[in-house]
Amino acid sequence: MSQTSDDQISAVRAFNRFYTRKLGVLDQQLLKSPFSLSEARVLYELAHREDPAAKEIGIELGLDAGYLSRIVQKFCEDGLVTRKPLQSDRRQYRLGLTAKGRQAFAKLERSSHDDVADMLAALPRGDGGRLTAAMTVIERLLGASERSQPAILRDPGPGDMGWVVQSHGALYASEYGFDSSFEALVAEIAAKFLTSFDASRERCWIADIDGAQVGSVFLVRHSDDVAKLRLLLVDPAGRGQRLGRRLVAECIAFARARGYRKITLWTQSILVAARKIYQDAGFVLVATEPHRSFGQSLVGETWEREL
Repeated sequence: MSQTSDDQISAVRAFNRFYTRKLGVLDQQLLKSPFSLSEARVLYELAHREDPAAKEIGIELGLDAGYLSRIVQKFCEDGLVTRKPLQSDRRQYRLGLTAKGRQAFAKLERSSHDDVADMLAALPRGDGGRLTAAMTVIERLLGASERSQPAILRDPGPGDMGWVVQSHGALYASEYGFDSSFEALVAEIAAKFLTSFDASRERCWIADIDGAQVGSVFLVRHSDDVAKLRLLLVDPAGRGQRLGRRLVAECIAFARARGYRKITLWTQSILVAARKIYQDAGFVLVATEPHRSFGQSLVGETWEREL
């Protein structure tokens, strides 16, 4: 395992330890209530579902059936929950909160709201927005494998070019060790696209999931007959959807419709996933050249596809 991976693992574990302490999850009761974290989550699900089956809640929260059964039994004994056998399967139960249960949840909800409000109020002006934005990124990245809706492809809007530059710089530094000169090159390409954009023969696509950018690609004029594919990127949050193939297919279709006879691109031999996408899309490797760029010793490759 690489040192970078070890550092990332340590960073995530340290964050988990910090955040569980911050939320008081390690306390026997959550927010000075009589409930543990798991019990509070079960109460939340019961308050936001219409007579759910116990099995549904167990699946949603990833709780062991035996553990969930003990929580439900405790809630029943405390008068917080009603439990009725399902007509279709007498071994399964449909659950509901009693009036006492709803009062207990309402008190817990107020405490949680006030606790978070106090935490945010203690931050300097503007940091609350930064904190929630960072949380959105964490949720999007860690929930990517559970996402059902595909990315949409759209035209770039205000701020998207900045995202393209920043994302290329950060991703290639993290995954390939590229230095800031690569980010400078991306900025130059993006700036040229904005200042000399020809809508009749050039295009940029931004891939978007839930309003967040997760990918990009550019097709620009190289000559009257040749288009150039540039800045293909798929963020980790967008991977697993064959998104890179979709972006390249859009470039090919657009280039063909605009009368180009060929598409060319320049990439590096170490970009294995991208090279596979190009090869599967019908591109052919036509030239290679060792070079020293972006703080790395690389092998540049030129690929072409006839249209």
